[in-house]
Amino acid sequence: MYPFSAVVGHDDLRLALLLNAVHPGIGGVLVRGEKGTAKSTIVRALAALLPELDVSEGCRFGCVPGSTDCPDAPHDGVERRPAKLVELPVGATEDRLVGSLDLEKALTEGVRAFQPGLLAAAHRGVLYVDEVNLLHDHLVDLLLDAAAMGRAHVEREGVSVSHPSQFLLVGTMNPEEGELRPQLLDRFGLTVAVKAARDVGVRTEVIRRRLAYEADPVTFAAKWEAEDANLRQQIAEAKRKLPLVSLPDGELRRIAAVCAAFEVDGMRADLVVARAAIAHAAWRGAESVEETDVETAVRLALPHRRRRDPFDEPGIEEQQLEDAMRQAAEHAEEPDDQGPDDDGPGGGELPEPQEGPKGNGNAPNDRPAPEPAPAFKARLLEVPGVGEGAPGKRSRARARTGRIVRSSKVDGSGLHLVDTLTNAAPHQATRGRTGPGLLLTAADLRKAVREGKESNLVLFVVDASGSMAAQKRMSAVSGAVISLLRDAYQRRDKVGVVTFRGTQAEVALPPTTSVDAAATRLKKMRTGGRTPLADGLMKAHRVLEIERMRDPQKRPLVVLLTDGRATSSGLGGDPTKDALKAAGLFEKTAVVVVDCEQGHVRLGLAQKIAEALQGTCVKLDQLSADHLAGVVRAA
Repeated sequence: MYPFSAVVGHDDLRLALLLNAVHPGIGGVLVRGEKGTAKSTIVRALAALLPELDVSEGCRFGCVPGSTDCPDAPHDGVERRPAKLVELPVGATEDRLVGSLDLEKALTEGVRAFQPGLLAAAHRGVLYVDEVNLLHDHLVDLLLDAAAMGRAHVEREGVSVSHPSQFLLVGTMNPEEGELRPQLLDRFGLTVAVKAARDVGVRTEVIRRRLAYEADPVTFAAKWEAEDANLRQQIAEAKRKLPLVSLPDGELRRIAAVCAAFEVDGMRADLVVARAAIAHAAWRGAESVEETDVETAVRLALPHRRRRDPFDEPGIEEQQLEDAMRQAAEHAEEPDDQGPDDDGPGGGELPEPQEGPKGNGNAPNDRPAPEPAPAFKARLLEVPGVGEGAPGKRSRARARTGRIVRSSKVDGSGLHLVDTLTNAAPHQATRGRTGPGLLLTAADLRKAVREGKESNLVLFVVDASGSMAAQKRMSAVSGAVISLLRDAYQRRDKVGVVTFRGTQAEVALPPTTSVDAAATRLKKMRTGGRTPLADGLMKAHRVLEIERMRDPQKRPLVVLLTDGRATSSGLGGDPTKDALKAAGLFEKTAVVVVDCEQGHVRLGLAQKIAEALQGTCVKLDQLSADHLAGVVRAA
């Protein structure tokens, strides 16, 4: 294993991991970075620095000797072993993570027994999740709950077990492959962004050490053993001092003031900063928390909690941090008996980052899209039926994970235990069973048919013609699309954008999982000119055909935003008739038409387009969660 001390650079990441090793209650570390930045190497090397553990002999959960809150208690004997590094693969199931019924004992001995999962194996060690952003959301929720509570609770298949599960949680991710939802980001204690160094000297040293390690791992590890041993000793000493470190009221107010100034949601950030500051003080060997400890903790604990929108960039600007710490210093110096101000601690406002100048469109038929109207929370749009696409949170789908809806003899995922036993039970006498256990045959076996949620391809087809740009209509349309993009982000959809204006349509954004790229393209969209609706529909159809060849199981949802007024056609015929003819291409595709027509006189053309598309038509102002109910529900 590559030595922790031999890693070049990444000081923030190394410190974040070490602080969690000292105080696992911080809540783990999320490592964000591009591929090839030694994220996995550093995490795996950390496990070797953790002190050896005294565990109860034969305990499946690695509990502290004498522990009484373990399912295997009481224990006899003590054994010593290294702390474990347990890796959770992206394709893991819920059974593998939390544990499940021991099928072997259930079927052979007729008893209920619990088979521990990875949460039990990681107790008092490190649980490492590579590509955590690709892990199913419900699995991320489960492991974060266990990390926060220090216990895992299992209620399934007639088994009820609660066991200790305290571990150092580390997740790594490449933002290019998709983001974690803000709700899940907040559950990680600290976050660090890593990038490959641009300094030639640093990159040279990285290459030199890696080649030396690959040539002779044993000799290379021995060279760094002394430094690793020093770190191991420093971790043990900091853990011993941790309960003795005091957090003065002044520093407590400083923490509250900084978190209030950055307007983070809830109180989790305050608690994480406090724990990280205490751990940093223990790491320095200090007896009490000081301002430097708080500032270090803020840098590691708050960047990912400032994201209020999926399209916000994570991170803290240096000037904002300095301003927040300066304002917080005033609260830290307040007398102990002074109550909170009316505005709460840290009520000062942070300076907003300055935006660059906005471009102006000079041509009357080539205008930049207006600034989007305030976005709202969009109601769920679903594809009808049950699919088999990639896991997500939009439409119903057959899946390897999710709730069990029935059993089947021929297809399914995993054993449906109850139905298997039910089918076998009536035949026990005729099979000559006389003792415990069940006699099973292949005909008794039933598989679990599970139903979960899938992600979809959401293709936005946006009318950017002059009629849409009038009366600030495009501003409302842009706001609606941004809201739907935010919804697509949360549901792990693939998104694409087709726009049509002037004489033709164009693919403004080929289908991608990067919805922030879609938002950026939308803001740069040009408007004006005539309305080639037929060409827009045909372009969208071609995009869908290409995507069907790439991934036949990913079902599409087309969202067409238009007022229905077709004024030009690439087919050379009547624009409206050509548009209705092109609509026939979407016979087996789920389509939602958003009618953007406004004003007292309405022609209802969007409704006719929706009927030709065999889709659903809704008004632009019905897209919010307050008005839209069950659009495109089950067919």
